[in-house]
Amino acid sequence: MENIVTAPKTDSYHFRINPQVRSEVEAVYAKSGISFTQAINIFIQQSLNAGGFPFPVTSDNAEYVRAEAMKRLMAELDAGRKSGELIEEEEAYRRFGVTPE
Repeated sequence: MENIVTAPKTDSYHFRINPQVRSEVEAVYAKSGISFTQAINIFIQQSLNAGGFPFPVTSDNAEYVRAEAMKRLMAELDAGRKSGELIEEEEAYRRFGVTPE
């Protein structure tokens, strides 16, 4: 595969972002002399190089981690309802590797 950073750009992808966040991130990348678009292309290249996220997804990414856990939890609950194979609350905590608050 050709290097994404130097490859011709013939396709586009649009996504929504909070305007304040966009302004702040553009300023961050401008300090390094690159545009937001260039930064996204670098992220994509590094994702391909790493075969996934080019950085660890940790508790520093708490909102992302919580959202992914909730998706997994809801999928498990739906599967349990459909199959009739419900588990006890303590077992759910164990499977998800969390402790109740």
